[in-house]
Amino acid sequence: MLRTGTLASRPPEGRPRERLQRFGPGPLSEAELLALLIGAGTSAQPAPALADRVLDMSRGHLGELARIDVGRLMEISGIGIAMAARIVAAIELGRRVASARLPRRDPIAGPADVYALFAPTLAYLPHEEFHTLLLDAQNAPICQRQVTRGILDASLIHPREVFRDAIVLRAAALVLVHNHPSGNPEPSPEDVRVTEQLRGAGDQLGIPVIDHIVIAGESFSSIAGIGGLSGADDGS
Repeated sequence: MLRTGTLASRPPEGRPRERLQRFGPGPLSEAELLALLIGAGTSAQPAPALADRVLDMSRGHLGELARIDVGRLMEISGIGIAMAARIVAAIELGRRVASARLPRRDPIAGPADVYALFAPTLAYLPHEEFHTLLLDAQNAPICQRQVTRGILDASLIHPREVFRDAIVLRAAALVLVHNHPSGNPEPSPEDVRVTEQLRGAGDQLGIPVIDHIVIAGESFSSIAGIGGLSGADDGS
């Protein structure tokens, strides 16, 4: 991890702003990007030091930053409400941009591939989100859609919302995906209830629900008994 003072001691052409201008954001470290976002910092806590302390909160997992709220950031000496809000907003914007990207076109071989697609945006969220992944006849992704935000509840899940895009885009199958902020990937009875409800609707529409992946940090599970994807495993 980049440590305090190393940015300021670089020659001008090696500092983050100049490197970003010359090479784009890709070559910059997380600490450099955060330091740019923070700006000047304070006389007692320059931007490199503050960037280090924010990254320390992630405990080695950059995705953990999505869990950090304004209040926690303001516990760091030198970070006020404006700076904390700016950091949280930037992290959330990045998450939404990543979530909106079309998934890869390679066929999905099993639950681990579904996890790989969704983990960057769902693994460390502090709240639950329920998504769908639409597949073509070769199990290649067509698109992914967020359906609900908040605790998964069968009474609030309407099949028309889940299958509308699948019908329009002529999907051959559908995978359900949601996250557990608790870090426990075990499906709850309500998770299973939602799965069976939507599986029944999919059977009637001719668009089978072939799996429901529950993501919890670095772990995931594949709900059993719904004709899971080939090569299924429990992600543990």
